[in-house]
Amino acid sequence: MLAEMTRVVGLTGGIGTGKSTVARLFVRLGAFVIDADEIVHALQASGMPMLAEIERAFGPAVVRADGSLDRKELGELVFADSGLRRRLGEITHPAVGAEMARRLEVARAADARLVVMDNPLLFEGRVRRAGLAGATRAPTGLAEETILVYAPAEMQIARQVARDGVTRGFALQRMAAQLPIEDKRALATHLIDNSGPLAETERQVTALYARLTR
Repeated sequence: MLAEMTRVVGLTGGIGTGKSTVARLFVRLGAFVIDADEIVHALQASGMPMLAEIERAFGPAVVRADGSLDRKELGELVFADSGLRRRLGEITHPAVGAEMARRLEVARAADARLVVMDNPLLFEGRVRRAGLAGATRAPTGLAEETILVYAPAEMQIARQVARDGVTRGFALQRMAAQLPIEDKRALATHLIDNSGPLAETERQVTALYARLTR
C-alpha cells in the first residue's frame, strides 16, 4: 500500500533553461530522479546495440575512432533535418521509455515519496499527437503532473553561447527542434523560473518539493 503513495511528476525545460540544475536540487532534497538523458547516454555507450543501430542509420561519421558516439556530429545532423531527428527518436524513445518505466517501478517498490521524471522532450510527444491546440495539462505518460524549468528565449540563447561555445544561429537551430518555451509554459502544472540568481531557484525548488511531499 505504501508504494501507492509515491507521487510522480515530470520535469522538463528547454535548452539553456537550467533543468539539470533543478534536477540536482530535487535530488539534494530527497527526490528519486529518473534522468532520461543519463539513460540515453548509457544505452548509446560503446558496444551497445543502440549505438550500432545509430551508426547504420546515420553513417560511420557519427562514431569516433575509439568506438564512442560523436554527439556533436550527430547533433549537427539531426538539428538541421527534422526527418533525421524523427529517425533518431524512433531508435531511442522506445528503449528509453521502457527503462524509465522500469526505474519508476523500482522507486515505487522502495516507497519513494516523490519521483521526478527528468525528460527534456516531455511535452513534444503530446503536441505531436494532439497538436498544440489539443494539448492540455493532463497527465503526461508516466507523470501525474509536470514541472517546467523556465528561462526566456533570449536567455536560453545567451547561456548556450557562453556554455557550449556555439554560434547564435546554431543555438536557435537547437531551440527550433523543441517546442517553444512559452508554449511549454502554458502546458506545465508547476513552474520554476530559473532566470534569476541560483538562490532564488533554490527557494522555488525547496517550496515546491515541500508542496509535492506534503
